[in-house]
Amino acid sequence: MANINLLPWRKTRREARRQQFLTGLCGAAFIAVLSVWFWDAVVSNQIAYQEMRNQKLTTQIKLLDQEVAEIRDLQLKRNRLIDRMRVIQALQGNRPVIVRLLDQLVRTVPEGVFYTSLQTDAQIVSIEGIAESNNRVSSLMRRLEASRWLQAPSLDAVQATPDSGTQATHFTLSVGIELPEEAVEQPL
Repeated sequence: MANINLLPWRKTRREARRQQFLTGLCGAAFIAVLSVWFWDAVVSNQIAYQEMRNQKLTTQIKLLDQEVAEIRDLQLKRNRLIDRMRVIQALQGNRPVIVRLLDQLVRTVPEGVFYTSLQTDAQIVSIEGIAESNNRVSSLMRRLEASRWLQAPSLDAVQATPDSGTQATHFTLSVGIELPEEAVEQPL
């Protein structure tokens, strides 16, 4: 039998396979590193793009917040102007009413009754005066009750005043204001 030594051939083949394995391993490592670097670059680019979009949105939100604040200020000014206009319209509409109310107060005064003070607070008129007798005060209250412009007279105080006469009395009463339907102005 012939004696063939295959050791050197196996050794060179082993070395070639080892060289191929190392080359493949280095290539795979290089491709892996390159893939990781590329992936990092793509993700970093996407993050930078999103941060730019977020910054733009933040800037726009700040601008819109300023505009909303301006709109709120304008609405407050508008509401104040509308309130002022309503007050002015109410005053304009109530001018004839006050004249009519004073006319009603004069028409309801019976003979022997004199007003000394007249005050208005919202829908209540406070009257102070002097009457020749208690009957005259009662007559005044009946006339006030019968008036279309006045309602629910309430006698607050009655005091005798001998300085003005033997039966003279000083009275204080309050009466509510009730506007008839035709006197009430329709709001705009």
